Amino acid sequence: MKRRVFLASALTLPLLATFAGSAFAADGLTVLLPPWGTLPKEMTDRFAKDAGVTLDAQTLGWDDIRTKIITSMVAGTAPADATEVDWSWVGQFGSAGWYAPLDDKIDKAVIADIPTASIFRYDGKLLAVPYSNDFRILIYNKAHLEKAGIKAAPTTPDEMLAAAKAVKSAGIADYPIGLPLSATEGTSTAWYLLTKAFGGDLFDKDFKPLFTDKDSGGYKALAFEIGALKDGLIDPAATGLKDVEVQEVFKAGKLTFDVAGWAGNLSVYSDPAKSQVANDVAAALMPSATGKSRTFGLPEAVGIPTGAANAKAAQDFITWMAMPQNQIAAYEALGNLPPRMSVLRTLNEQGKLKQGDVLLEQAALVEPLITQGTPGWYPQFSTAVASAINQAAKGQLSVDDAIAAIAKAAEEAQAN
Repeated sequence: MKRRVFLASALTLPLLATFAGSAFAADGLTVLLPPWGTLPKEMTDRFAKDAGVTLDAQTLGWDDIRTKIITSMVAGTAPADATEVDWSWVGQFGSAGWYAPLDDKIDKAVIADIPTASIFRYDGKLLAVPYSNDFRILIYNKAHLEKAGIKAAPTTPDEMLAAAKAVKSAGIADYPIGLPLSATEGTSTAWYLLTKAFGGDLFDKDFKPLFTDKDSGGYKALAFEIGALKDGLIDPAATGLKDVEVQEVFKAGKLTFDVAGWAGNLSVYSDPAKSQVANDVAAALMPSATGKSRTFGLPEAVGIPTGAANAKAAQDFITWMAMPQNQIAAYEALGNLPPRMSVLRTLNEQGKLKQGDVLLEQAALVEPLITQGTPGWYPQFSTAVASAINQAAKGQLSVDDAIAAIAKAAEEAQAN
């Protein structure tokens, strides 16, 4: 765990109108976020100074944060005053009553400006406020395609396979397609995305699996992944790579397609200080077998655990993170795409949003992963999905067996 402590003057400066008149606790504020949510020192120092608090900003991996939250809350102790709340945790954490509702604590106009805030409602109550407008989009290396004689980004999965084969045949990239295949959440979400690309959905309205038939989107998605791996278009080492590690390979110029690309990563990929492909990165709408691009949102948010020692300062921290200037600063420093639509439009108008027109077009097509909301049993199901896909990628399960295992996991998760 990285641990940073930022000390600030006890003087509260009235520089930010939102903080005017606020009474901040003097015993400090603890915030627990993943690496991509950990703000630069300049920003957190500024918050601590304006708020007049001692800020203890803790960084943990995504999976480790979830484990810490569960362990702490089961023990009756808040893990921090403000923490990461992933879209996939809402059902589980909401049903357990682990997070304080924020409806009367955050400006309603701000929430109205954040469409993905609805994903963080449980039983009608807002449990967290998004800080990252994460959705998936196709990110590619346009120089690779040009060298292979390909003039346009693929619009269908078959076109992407054909382009990858051309790139590989020309010796431009050994493994053109970037997809994680490890037993981690990023592997599950990539499969969900490809399921939509092939025109499918995971469940019907009664949560019965829609991916078991060979003509279903989910079956075709997994067959696509395993087929590309067997054809040498995906690196066999992907069975041990997380999504963030695949991104590093793309930045090194070794991949043509970041298939499940994080929209916000375009700013990181196009930064010469952080990427070797800064001049070659481009984005396109997610390929689709049906003629209509589909994607889903995987936003991340900040919430306040029940029993937090400094809930008032945590509330002010969330308000501060939602301010336009801070969302823009986080985007420029970390690549976190602002969740506020007004901020996105401003960035695009100023020419600061890489591939802005494509991003805004894809953003308008964002769907929830599961129409009726993320169920409390989702984490158990998604863990089983990642495990089955990983085993299939290692040759330990056939596509048929992996799909059957995923369907069985869905049934068992709902029964528990």
